[in-house]
Amino acid sequence: MAAVAVAVSSYCKPSPFLRRFSPKLGKSPCRHSFGRQVQSSRICALFWGTKKSVQRLVLDSSLGDFTLTGSGSEGVAENDGGPKKICLSVISSISEVSANDWDTCALDATGPEKFNPFLTHGFLSSLEETGCAMKETGWTPCHIVVKDECENVLGVVPLYLKSHSYGEFVFDHAWADAYYGYGERYYPKFQCCVPFTPVTGPRILVRNTLIKDQVIDVIISAMKDLTAKSRVSSLHITFPSENEWHKLGEKGFLQRIGMQYHWRNRNYKNFDEFLMDMKQNKRKNIRQERKKISAQNLTMKRLRGHEIKAKDWDSFYWFYRNTTDNKWGSPYLTRDFFHDMGSKMEDQVLLVVAEDGDELVAGALNLIGGDTLFGRLWGCHPRAYYPSLHFEACYYQAIEAAIELSLSTVEAGAQGEHKIQRGYLPVTTYSCHYLLHEDFRKPIESFLVRESTQVNLVMKLLHESGPFKDGIK
Repeated sequence: MAAVAVAVSSYCKPSPFLRRFSPKLGKSPCRHSFGRQVQSSRICALFWGTKKSVQRLVLDSSLGDFTLTGSGSEGVAENDGGPKKICLSVISSISEVSANDWDTCALDATGPEKFNPFLTHGFLSSLEETGCAMKETGWTPCHIVVKDECENVLGVVPLYLKSHSYGEFVFDHAWADAYYGYGERYYPKFQCCVPFTPVTGPRILVRNTLIKDQVIDVIISAMKDLTAKSRVSSLHITFPSENEWHKLGEKGFLQRIGMQYHWRNRNYKNFDEFLMDMKQNKRKNIRQERKKISAQNLTMKRLRGHEIKAKDWDSFYWFYRNTTDNKWGSPYLTRDFFHDMGSKMEDQVLLVVAEDGDELVAGALNLIGGDTLFGRLWGCHPRAYYPSLHFEACYYQAIEAAIELSLSTVEAGAQGEHKIQRGYLPVTTYSCHYLLHEDFRKPIESFLVRESTQVNLVMKLLHESGPFKDGIK
């Protein structure tokens, strides 16, 4: 049988791999109608399948009841050491869980020092309520909730039923092409992630109790069972923590790595102190780029919380649209999202803006975590070009803000080798993939091994030729 390319590297130009599939590929589970008995509460979605046949997928809201032993984990003390009963369910909107319950699970999962704003109820609910992550955009919410016998929420998982692979930043389009090339259906699939956000963080958000580890194991098992019973092609967990990545690998998930560029704060007192750690030519280049900002009569400001007005969000939305129109063709986020998210997240939002006189001409959106500044989106006025403004707004202002706020890291988003010479070095990102079709799983697994070798080699070479003086890691 002819070989076929089924994967694309997540960090550089496409790197298809060749592999012969079994000549006796079985029928995809997605070809069968899903006739499982369901409760009155259910989640429905429509997906295009092979030859444009419409499949109606119905998910049972209950994932089952489980009894745990109540031992084997550290954390908050329980009332007694006897067996604990928990129930798992799927909800169709994050609004079905209170913000306090969701955020308590998220904070326990990260710890206060690693607080991740993208995992909060405020951020995720803004995506749903403003029409960004919803069934009509191919992101049907199917979040998992774990409760005990007293209806206390012990854990939550952000999960979506996807009809495409856009907005994920871990690329599997070629995998989908391979499935369709052999008459199989790749979509729908489950995606466990923060939509449109390539930021590492825990994905299985569980309260810090004595049964925490057991709850996590039950959730992983339930997610695999849900994938099989729903007859979708696969389950993908993208940008999990490194610990989750290792655990999910032990549970049968394929492991994948990628690469991003982060800046590390070495206890700098100011920006100039950071520059002194750079090689002379890199230091000179950064200073020249920063001088161009004042030479163009631009004024940079960093706005937080209540300092960001409605008109600022309106302007930033159009800057964002200018970026998406030039690069991707369609925006993921709505104007209302920025207003809603800004209102809910308050001082966790840092908006860097550039002014030319009294006019706002560019902006960069950042969110502030426990020890990290997360750079997310950038845009500028469509009828103007300001040399080096992108570097100033996205990278140098972020570094200054991180130093000022005593944050240890700046995550500058996906891709961009140009970040290296500006002090951002490559770090590893993670994803896990559970594919039901064994004939596709094996060649994809083989590819991921080779891809990982290539990613690690590239990272090693980039570190060796980095922008810092010798001896500075």
